[in-house]
Amino acid sequence: MAQPQVPITYSEVLNLVNPPISVSPDSVKFGLTSLESDKFIVSCETAGESPQIVIIDLSAGNSVTRQKMKAEAAIMNPVVKVIALRAGETLQIFNLELRAKMKSHVAPSPIVYWKWVSPNVIALVTATTVFHWSIEGDSPPVKIFDRNPQIVDGHQIINYQVSEDNKWCLLVGISAGGAPGVINGTMQLYSIEKSVSQMLQGHAGAFTVIKVPGRDEPAQILCFEDKKPDQPPKLFVMEVGRDKNAPGGVFRVTPQNIPLPPDGPNDFPVTMNISKKLSLIYVISKMGYLYLFDVFSGKPIYRARITTDTVFVSTEHSATGGILGITRRGQVLHVGINESQLVPYIVGQLKDAQLAIDLASRLNLPGADELYVTQFNNLIASGDVQGAARVAADSPRQILRTPAIIARFQQTPAQPGQPQPVFQYFSVLLEKGKLNRFETIELARLLVQQGRANLLEKWVGEDKLELTEEFGDLVVGIDVNLALTIYLKANVPDKVINCFLQKGETDKIVAYATRVNYRVDYSFMLQQLVRSNPQGALEFAKKLVSTETGQQLLDSSTILEIFMSVNLIREATAFLLEALKGNRKEEGFLQTKLLEINLLGGTPQVAEAILANEMFSHYDKPYIGRLCEQAGLFQRALEHYTDIADVKRVMANSSSLSPEFLLSFFGSISREVALEVLKDLLSRNIRQNLNIVVQVAIKYSDPLGPENLIKLFDDFKSFEGLFYYLGGVVNFSQSPLVHKKYIEAAARVGQFKEVERVCRDSNVYDPQEVKQLLIEAKLADPRPLIHVCDRFDFIDELTSYLYTNNLNKYIEVYVQKVSPAKTPQVVGKLLDLEGSEDFIKNLINSVGALCPVPELVEQVERRNRLRLLHPWLEARIAQGNTETATHNAIGKIYITLNRDPLQFLQNNQFYDPGVIGQFCEKLDPHLAFVAYKHAKGEKDTELIRVCQENGLYKDLARYLVEKQDLDLWTRVLKPEGFTEGEVEPPSRRYLLDQVVQTALPESKNPDEVSTTVKAFMQCDLPGELIELLERIVLQGSDFSNNKNLQNLLVLTAIRANKEKVVEYINRLDNFDGPEIAKIAASEQHGLYEEALTIYVKFAKKAVGEEQIALNVSAVEVIVDNIRDLERAKEFAERVNVKQVWSKLAKAQLDNQLLTESINSYIKAKDPSDYHLVIAAAEAVDNYEDLVPYLKMARKDIKESILDTQLIYSLAKINKLAELEEFVSIPNVAKIDQTGEKLYEEGLYEAAKILFQSINNNSKLALCYIHLELYREAVDAATKANSLPTWKEVNLACIKANELRLANICGLHIIVHPDHLEELILRYEKAGKSTELLQLLEQGLGLDNAHTGIFTELGILYSKYLPDKLMEHIKIFWSRMNVVKLLRHVERALLWNEAVYLYKEDGQYDSAVKTMIDHSISFQHDLFLDCVQKVRNPEVHYKAISYYIVQHPLQLSRLLQLLTPLLDHARVIHLLRKLDGLTLAFDYLKQIQKENLSVINEAINELYILEEDYESLRTSINDYNNFDQILLAQKVEKHELLEFRRIAAYIYKKNKRYSQSVQLSKEDRMYKDAIDTAADSNDTEIAEDLLRFFVSVQDRACFTATLYTNYDIIRPDVAVELAWRNGYIDNVMPYITQYLRHLHEKIKVLEDRTAPPVEDTSAADAAAAAAVGLIGGGFNMLGSETLMITNGGYGAGGYGGAVSTIPDPYAQPVYGYGAPPQGYAQQPYYGAPPPGTYY
Repeated sequence: MAQPQVPITYSEVLNLVNPPISVSPDSVKFGLTSLESDKFIVSCETAGESPQIVIIDLSAGNSVTRQKMKAEAAIMNPVVKVIALRAGETLQIFNLELRAKMKSHVAPSPIVYWKWVSPNVIALVTATTVFHWSIEGDSPPVKIFDRNPQIVDGHQIINYQVSEDNKWCLLVGISAGGAPGVINGTMQLYSIEKSVSQMLQGHAGAFTVIKVPGRDEPAQILCFEDKKPDQPPKLFVMEVGRDKNAPGGVFRVTPQNIPLPPDGPNDFPVTMNISKKLSLIYVISKMGYLYLFDVFSGKPIYRARITTDTVFVSTEHSATGGILGITRRGQVLHVGINESQLVPYIVGQLKDAQLAIDLASRLNLPGADELYVTQFNNLIASGDVQGAARVAADSPRQILRTPAIIARFQQTPAQPGQPQPVFQYFSVLLEKGKLNRFETIELARLLVQQGRANLLEKWVGEDKLELTEEFGDLVVGIDVNLALTIYLKANVPDKVINCFLQKGETDKIVAYATRVNYRVDYSFMLQQLVRSNPQGALEFAKKLVSTETGQQLLDSSTILEIFMSVNLIREATAFLLEALKGNRKEEGFLQTKLLEINLLGGTPQVAEAILANEMFSHYDKPYIGRLCEQAGLFQRALEHYTDIADVKRVMANSSSLSPEFLLSFFGSISREVALEVLKDLLSRNIRQNLNIVVQVAIKYSDPLGPENLIKLFDDFKSFEGLFYYLGGVVNFSQSPLVHKKYIEAAARVGQFKEVERVCRDSNVYDPQEVKQLLIEAKLADPRPLIHVCDRFDFIDELTSYLYTNNLNKYIEVYVQKVSPAKTPQVVGKLLDLEGSEDFIKNLINSVGALCPVPELVEQVERRNRLRLLHPWLEARIAQGNTETATHNAIGKIYITLNRDPLQFLQNNQFYDPGVIGQFCEKLDPHLAFVAYKHAKGEKDTELIRVCQENGLYKDLARYLVEKQDLDLWTRVLKPEGFTEGEVEPPSRRYLLDQVVQTALPESKNPDEVSTTVKAFMQCDLPGELIELLERIVLQGSDFSNNKNLQNLLVLTAIRANKEKVVEYINRLDNFDGPEIAKIAASEQHGLYEEALTIYVKFAKKAVGEEQIALNVSAVEVIVDNIRDLERAKEFAERVNVKQVWSKLAKAQLDNQLLTESINSYIKAKDPSDYHLVIAAAEAVDNYEDLVPYLKMARKDIKESILDTQLIYSLAKINKLAELEEFVSIPNVAKIDQTGEKLYEEGLYEAAKILFQSINNNSKLALCYIHLELYREAVDAATKANSLPTWKEVNLACIKANELRLANICGLHIIVHPDHLEELILRYEKAGKSTELLQLLEQGLGLDNAHTGIFTELGILYSKYLPDKLMEHIKIFWSRMNVVKLLRHVERALLWNEAVYLYKEDGQYDSAVKTMIDHSISFQHDLFLDCVQKVRNPEVHYKAISYYIVQHPLQLSRLLQLLTPLLDHARVIHLLRKLDGLTLAFDYLKQIQKENLSVINEAINELYILEEDYESLRTSINDYNNFDQILLAQKVEKHELLEFRRIAAYIYKKNKRYSQSVQLSKEDRMYKDAIDTAADSNDTEIAEDLLRFFVSVQDRACFTATLYTNYDIIRPDVAVELAWRNGYIDNVMPYITQYLRHLHEKIKVLEDRTAPPVEDTSAADAAAAAAVGLIGGGFNMLGSETLMITNGGYGAGGYGGAVSTIPDPYAQPVYGYGAPPQGYAQQPYYGAPPPGTYY
């Protein structure tokens, strides 16, 4: 049966609600699931506690990503992983790959529809306006246009489209129609450029861009459905935005009716997608119908219902040109065109040939080939060349663009005044696009012949021609550049390189060959170039070694040899410079070679330049050094020598070397060599070479070592050289030796200023050594020594040296001008030297204020000469000196002399209290105290120590109180090392007594008192503190009413003396009661009664909120600390404050006194703890008391939990009437959850009331079930229309035997495939198979009946009513799950039904196997129909085996059908195995044309078996693919002669001539033997046959053998046999012919070796006479050619006489050949008689 032509393909890509994706079914709907492109599907799962976004990446194998995001809607960017989220009016855009938020916006009004209109723009549609929001930058959404009033009220927006040029917008909305089931569509078309709108009536529309034939610019097309009332819908296709007067006009097609199905008169489109790839329009309607239209004509192509569910969103599938759509059930459907069937469908079903041609041409589809060919032929026949060319150009798959078509145009005669048809053809093709290979070559050939190659170059540049090697070959002779372009693009490397060579562009060869990886013989090419173009060869060679990949294409050594072979030194040098620029180690030999060829080749300046540039470093340096020395390049030689002897030898020519080089050279040799060479230079001529040696020493001082160089100069006693050398390095050297030797050398050469400079400025030399050097030198000017001693503090040595040498003037100069700060040291040394006091005083006075006083006082005081400075110090003070040291010194003098020291200590501001205090401690402690006190805290430690050591406690107490320093108090009261609990030191007790008795009573400063108290607290002296505070507060003082002190007294008592707390609380009134109460009530102190007393005392004085707070605090103490609830209740009743009742209620609740707690809460009117109260009531199941509390709480708090709990409590106490009344009034209870809870607890009556109030029919039905109200349960389930509800009610009805009601429920269950099997199992377990069958039979007629119903009914028939199964299968097999049904059918052994199912399902393999395995189901015609269609070839062979055994007479028919599908070798093997070869004789004849060995051998066996030698011989001649020797061996012993002749024939064909001849001889088939011997071309076989005929005395055959085998029989053998056996007459024709051939061969040899012929008439005449004579003689025989070479069968003998010799080959009737009949005497030799030679 022919398959119906279906022009579309349809498949389910995936299902969103099924695993592994498992999107919630409630989320698969419009608004929650989006499909913006064929890359991503996004679904928002808003139900549940954790909302999430599900992203399915269709381009990544349907991978699923789940993001926990709270969003109402989400749409994915059509190109990249950027998602837009919407929650209320908040919009956000996220980049999922970067995990970053890109943009956000809060819309002013709700968004009713949104969509990505481009990868960068989102369209936002509100109730009144359309916005565009770009994801780039920070800009907010931009308003595009306002919605027209006609598309505002009552309209749901279902689509929005924007044209590709962003100039047109289309807004689509739907609304309820006037009649039932009618949906109206309204569209607003808006022009952004003109800011105008046009309203259209329709449900769907879309934009696309097409290329209109005859126009260059694309057309912006709008396609939409137009549906006016009472008119059929139409499809409009029109161009928008184009001026009607524009060139080419405006594209528009005639509106086409949309063919609505008969069952959907009110159906309407919901999606429209236009394939950019195919220019086809896909429209899907509400009822699931697919419509396919052509954009260019608007014609409808196909209509089919692809789903029963609504496709609520769709998009184009760019890869196939189809669409993707999502149904409400989560199916993701793909619809595309069936390329192989689309055009045949249009031709066969629509009968629209023009549409078929247009689509086949535009989409390159098969199916219209015959139409194109016919149209082409008609146009050619009519002379319309242009039309025919256009048809050929547009032909699909280029079926009319072949060489035959080109030839057809070439053969077509040209019309007068028009170009040749073939040129018209090519012109049309070039307008349409690009020529193919054949067209390009033919066009090129024609244009080259006409000399118009410039056109080819133009078309090549425009990519109009296919570039091939043949094309390049055509043009290479006239345009190398064009050919090069062609070869390059056609990738013909050898010819590309040839073109480069022709153009002389050798530099491009290497780059090209490397790029295309083509192997070239570069060596040969370079050798040719070297001789013809040296410069080009040089450039070429450079390219060979410097490719882009770094690989050398030809070895550099080889290239060098090629250049040097023609003595191209300059080019070789240039090449090597380029090749060796990498300076690689492995190229050292070539570097050496490069320098060598230039040094020895007469161009040393080149080598000099190479070496000067330091290009190479891996050549043979010693060898090149010798070459340089020989060439007079001493400088380069030195650079390359390392041996010291070589260096010294070259240094003999130092006069010719530049100093600069010598300086650089010494930097390149080792230290030892350099020193040796320098020493050699000085020893040769110190005067001449000293300058260069000094320069080298200066430059390389550090590498050579200053010590070595100094020793070098010292060895030659050259202080001058040493001075100049060290002068060059001393400023930079850090060597002490260098500086010392320079000072010494400068002193030796009289450079005293340098000596002074270095001594003054240098920090490097060893001062001790230099000092000693200068002292020993005894320079006339001691300034260098002064500088050294001053800088390095050798003041004593300097003073002693100057004073001893009577250089007092320099002492004065030193202290006055050089270093006045060193005056104290000089004075001290002078005092040690017992210098004159007058000199010393004058010296000090001369320095004056520049003399440092501290050091001077220290020096003088150390030597007990302080009074020496008394006048000088007073003079300094009188001058206003404020230096501390000065005043310290004068103070010490005053204290020593007792000149009013107290006045000095108290009034002087400049002395150091520490120094003076320490000085006074032993003289007078009180003065020390005064001095330390004068330090203002800096000497407190010393002050405390002096007071404690000397008993000055009163002074210390006053000082501490006045100072107000807590740290100081701590140091005194808790000295370091003292631990509390130890014996108190007496000093602290004395000090405390003085503080309490003297210091504080004397004080009038409250801060001093406060600080002292804090100090006592800080030092943890509570007893002393209480004593102190009682003295201040209770015994009457200025600070008795001080709040802080009262607080402190109470707190200290709380901490240290709890017994006195109550006394203090009662006696004191001015303290912070609440705060102290908190401290007293803390766990640390536990004074709860005292805290309660404070709260009560202060509450009596307080009013308002403060009083309430204190009462609450009081009750907290009672409840939380004292824990006396009865006392707390009495207190609450006494104060009667709500807050107190609340606190009490909470405490009672915590102590599980629920009733008392609820009463207290009610008195407090406090619902705040309702969570705790509810939880406590539920814990003890006390709902009676809870109800009044909840009623009270509802008055102030509107919380869902209160109403919910109240409902639950009423239900628990069975107050159903009150419950029903409560749920009927407004409330915020969670009725659904409460109902669930009551249902679970079995309170079905109460749950029923709740479920009724919220119309939760699902749960209501379950309640009815438990109340055994089944009819009401079914009614509730009908309203709920929920699958789980139907299942529960169905189960309950089955258990209650309410089967009619159960079936009503079952009809709603069976439409859900996933739950059908469960329902069936339930019925079967209940034993209700009859009712189950009735249920499924009723389900067949349902509108949404699915595959499962038909399948399961079939399964049930197989179990319970097998007789009805076949009828059911035949009617509904196409709607069944055949695989599943088959399992049950086979289990029920219903094989006929199984075969039918297998056949209809296309499982032909299984159908055939079933008929083979179960003969009861075998039907011959059905078997043949199925076996042709099986996919597994093994089934074919199993079928053949089955037929051989079971139906042998039908085997031939089976084999005939299966012939194209079989492996014939395997079939024959099977036939042999089952002994069925004879049954397949016709099959074997049919397939023998395949000429397979197994076939030929099998059929030959059958011919032998049937003794059909004629057919066997025909088979052998026609089909030679078999084991011929084996066949020959089989038949050579056959009883029939003809079979033995066939054996000989086979041996002959296989060149086994001996066996063939032997068989022929045995069967007396002499003619066969003679012919075989001739074919063998074997002399031995032919001569053996001659001998055989001699042995059997057969003269005729002897002669025939000589005739037939003339070329291979040796004449001596033939003559000998004839002579020995009397066969001379029979051999004479052979001899005659042989002599003639021998004569001709000799003549040819003589002509070749004869001398040149002389031109003489006599010789010519003689030759002519001779020729005439010979010619006449031979003519006597009747012919110039002898009979053996000229005579034919049937010809006469010599001279044409007729022979009478009997025919030796005449055969008797029984076979070939016969014994000889005898020969008559012949008058002359004649040719063999007429006859036919086999």
